[in-house]
Amino acid sequence: MKFRSLIPSLVFSQFFILPFLIPHYGLSQGTWERVPAQTTQNLSSVCFVDSLYGWVVGDSGTILHTTNGGNTWTQQDSPVENDIVYVFFLNRSQGWASAFNFTEPPFGTLLLQTIDGGSSWTATTYPDENIFITCILYFDSLTGWMGGKPHALVKTIDGGTSWTQAAIDTSTLAFFPVLTISFLNEEVGYASGGMFDIAGVIWRTQNGGDMWYAIDPSQAPADEVHGLHIFDEMHVMGSGGDPDYGYGVGMIRSADGGVNWNYDEIGVQGIATDIDFRTTSQVWSPLGPLCKLIFSPDSGSTWTEIPTPDSAAVYDITFPDSLHGYAVGNAGAVLKYRPPVLPGIQPLPIITEAGIDCQIYPNPISVNSKFEIRNSKEGFIVLEIFDLLGSRITEVVCETLPSGIHSFSFNAGKLPEGIYLYQLRLDGVAYNQGKIIVIR
Repeated sequence: MKFRSLIPSLVFSQFFILPFLIPHYGLSQGTWERVPAQTTQNLSSVCFVDSLYGWVVGDSGTILHTTNGGNTWTQQDSPVENDIVYVFFLNRSQGWASAFNFTEPPFGTLLLQTIDGGSSWTATTYPDENIFITCILYFDSLTGWMGGKPHALVKTIDGGTSWTQAAIDTSTLAFFPVLTISFLNEEVGYASGGMFDIAGVIWRTQNGGDMWYAIDPSQAPADEVHGLHIFDEMHVMGSGGDPDYGYGVGMIRSADGGVNWNYDEIGVQGIATDIDFRTTSQVWSPLGPLCKLIFSPDSGSTWTEIPTPDSAAVYDITFPDSLHGYAVGNAGAVLKYRPPVLPGIQPLPIITEAGIDCQIYPNPISVNSKFEIRNSKEGFIVLEIFDLLGSRITEVVCETLPSGIHSFSFNAGKLPEGIYLYQLRLDGVAYNQGKIIVIR
């Protein structure tokens, strides 16, 4: 497996500095670039299970796959020629997708499934006619949920062999199209949807889906709720909007576990067709045909519009972690996020003056690796691991060491795949640093 270096030079003291990481991108929110996808089909859904492995689906049975973080994409053989509207992967092997069949009876949904990362797909017909599945979520290989139009909120406990309609309260908005399903855990979950110019709906469950409750009609927006983000058991946020009469993008929030909701227009024209958080506070949404993205650095209190590369109409967006983001849309548009470059500071002291150095091997790491520290004088030595945003992950060494060569084991088994940084300090001064690549 080959990796292209993302960090030609690392300079950091109290903060990590990446001065040569894509120098033409310097905006604090980061930027987006369009990457070749080898298709001109409209793309509707993107799913990444980590920073490297992802899938995109779209019109005419299009399925694209990447194993290198979206740098290159390959076309997978599809069992259908219908438009595929949604894709979900549980891990690098198990995935599901839904395609709409309008061409010949029985009209409805074709469900696609793979157990080998998409090397082969199978297609089956959803048992109920005239139901069009728009979203899929699995907890494991057996237990999953789907939503659809004109209404479906269904669960499987046998890997999709059979589906059961969920129990929903009998409020006015109970039976509307479902566009999105999201769970905080196996007990607390939300679904969203609705109908344009009629009502936007959010459903909630706190018992694993045994019963769902719809939003109170008096608090429902006039249009669909497209995306959802669950902060915790009390706080939830959804995206939507209405292009008519200047209403524009709206965000809906709850601070009491989905019992009460507030809908606010943010002063931006369009509809936010999806929503995802890059960090705990920075959130992004695509605006579809307006060929723009909007982002907020403060969890949605303020928003800024950014044109998409090549004026691409983008509808779906995802961040598998804080450093990697992807969005897809019309005419084969696949966008990749580039994180911001942090400001520079003074370089580190010259290593040879202190007589201390550090090596790690093997690198890239799968699980176990080893640090070797060489120091020419006794001193208090600290060796720490950080992520690329400067958050401390763990401490490998923190003790006084005599001069000599010292070896320390490092286990990366609990770290997600990606790039990390190490820093070696002697008597409080940083003298050595480098990058660690974790792969599986």
